[in-house]
Amino acid sequence: MRNVVLLGSTGSIGTSTIKVAEDLPDKIRLLGLAAGKNMNLLLEQTRKHRPETISIADPAKARELRDRLGTSTEVLSGPEGLLKLATLPGADTVLIAIVGTAGLQPALAAIRAGKDIAIASKEILVMAGEIVMREAREHGVNVLAVDSEHSAIFQCLDGKPPGSIRRLWLTASGGPFRTTPKAEFAAITVERALKHPSWVMGRKITIDSATLFNKGLEMIEARWLFDVEMGRVSVVVHPQSIVHSLVEFIDGCMLAQLSTPDMCLPIQYALTYPDRALSQRVQTSLAKLGTLTFEEPDPDRFPALNLARRAGEVGGTLPAVLNAANEVAVDAFVNRRISFLDISALVRRTMDRHQTVPHPTLEQILEADAWARAEASKA
Repeated sequence: MRNVVLLGSTGSIGTSTIKVAEDLPDKIRLLGLAAGKNMNLLLEQTRKHRPETISIADPAKARELRDRLGTSTEVLSGPEGLLKLATLPGADTVLIAIVGTAGLQPALAAIRAGKDIAIASKEILVMAGEIVMREAREHGVNVLAVDSEHSAIFQCLDGKPPGSIRRLWLTASGGPFRTTPKAEFAAITVERALKHPSWVMGRKITIDSATLFNKGLEMIEARWLFDVEMGRVSVVVHPQSIVHSLVEFIDGCMLAQLSTPDMCLPIQYALTYPDRALSQRVQTSLAKLGTLTFEEPDPDRFPALNLARRAGEVGGTLPAVLNAANEVAVDAFVNRRISFLDISALVRRTMDRHQTVPHPTLEQILEADAWARAEASKA
């Protein structure tokens, strides 16, 4: 039985994690749950799964939850609640599915408390990959991938050392605008950008998939997760989203992980690792699929990939600036203050104005994040 704390239980990754726990009641126990705003869904999850502790961002909602739950469950709130959940004595694994930077401090707290962490929040490794992976090594805990691409690479590597890797290939669906001419990009609406061809995801990650910033952030994440330099991380467009990523080894052999798109599969592997558990949820018929295709990404139409490569190669505080500026830009686009094309342009301008700090402390990373948000918001 794996005792799991789930931070972000009401989002798309969180609700998929709940499904996995329900599929495997003899293997996964939900010890703690945390949500942002969705009190009603958190209440429903709590009544069904009976975690010992829950947390919600708003203290007022926490008081209401206490009134409705009585003394059966401890109810916490705010950043302090996340930190306490991340360090629950009985927890084995902390799955972090909080969008944005709020998951970074709980991730480090969990590591320092000796918990394995499963990461669905890209910001954690994009912003502080050097610190997170160093602390994980020092405390002897696993950092497990939840993204389908990184889970695929993790499964293909199967313990092989970084020196055996020629290249990591992250697959990208290409998003809704894979074949859209660049001349039409200025007219792209929020509604069109939110229609992803392969995955059902939250708003922020869906927009990031349309710009390919999502894939750029995954490149930086892969660099830290698998201890390879950015020059050995590449992207290939695969519209069918069946091959979730590949590893090219130094002898020329390539291994890939294939399955029908369903986030329950990488979540389940992270929570049952190193074992595999029986599940009928994902079924894949290669014969019905018929054809799998691959394409080079177009950096002219999707400059996010080169911006992310630059941030990953320079390192230091620049990836945090990339991430923060992109969050501000996506919010501005969704609220119709800037155009689709302006997202990448705004991120580039913010990166150009930043004085990178090499090998930063956590405080310096958070300062760079705050600076980038303020700078990008001036546009």
